[in-house]
Amino acid sequence: MSWAFAYAGGMHEDPTVGELSEGEILRRILARTGRAGASLVGPGDDAAVVAAPSGSVVATTDTLIHGPDFRLAWSSGYDLGWKSAAVNLADVAAMGARPTALLVALAMPNDTRASFVEALADGLRDACEALAPGCAVVGGDLTASDVLTIAVTALGDLEGRAPVLRSGARAGDVVAIAGELGRAARGLQVLFTRFRDADGAPVPVDPALLRDGDTGVLEAQLRPAPPIGLGPFAARAGATAMMDVSDGLALDARRMADASAVTIAIDSADLGDDPRIALEGGEDHALLATFPAGALPPGFRPIGRVMPRDEASVHVDGVPYLGAGGWDPYRDWDAAAG
Repeated sequence: MSWAFAYAGGMHEDPTVGELSEGEILRRILARTGRAGASLVGPGDDAAVVAAPSGSVVATTDTLIHGPDFRLAWSSGYDLGWKSAAVNLADVAAMGARPTALLVALAMPNDTRASFVEALADGLRDACEALAPGCAVVGGDLTASDVLTIAVTALGDLEGRAPVLRSGARAGDVVAIAGELGRAARGLQVLFTRFRDADGAPVPVDPALLRDGDTGVLEAQLRPAPPIGLGPFAARAGATAMMDVSDGLALDARRMADASAVTIAIDSADLGDDPRIALEGGEDHALLATFPAGALPPGFRPIGRVMPRDEASVHVDGVPYLGAGGWDPYRDWDAAAG
């Protein structure tokens, strides 16, 4: 980690990062993040060293930026640590790999409180422990920025298996899902419809205004819990294609269909009580996979089938699906919230 924050003078009980040295910020973070089981050399050198027994490494990265990706009025430091870990762990799992390590880069305004950074580190640790035991932060970078930015790179081990790609779906396969659909989008709707002021600016969530079911959908949005362990399990069970549903089922199914040169047919009756939000809501981080007929493993539920390619990438109830929806960082948040 290469950049030192300028020391700005007097300390107090909860200093800002601008009042601390880089070394002190790192000590506060690393005291809370645990040790990765695959780490051979952890934080403290120019780079970490992570074991890769299979001889290949799965790597992915994702960036969360204040504004397009989260709002501090709605997300705590703990929420952001958890979510930034979870979304990357899901991408590793979607390749059929076991997550082994995270690299975390933080760009923070100088007035960011140390307690916020510590809470973020706690969220990173707890997400790894809950979703991918043995995975932990092994290094990263710190810098200053006017906009809070969290960039995470996740590494994974294929354990001797070939990666499960988006391009392997075959006509006759079963299309299946592990995890939730639509709940994160419902959480975003709650935030946008009830927790903004008259000018549209976000305001903190008032528990007194929450209705039945709101807590669960807000948690799905702010602290997603993808079924990480089912990624390697699906690979061992013979998944022919798999991907993380981060941008909405319809959009991501279209990507899988295009990569595999097939058509994916979805049955809306298998999508719960609100098929539209299941199809078009983003940030679920469920696992979309295809399996040979008769080979569906526990934890996955069927939602359709793979057909030979026709004029449309995705069908819903036998009709070509032309809806857009899904999460797009270049769309307005209000549009994404539906």
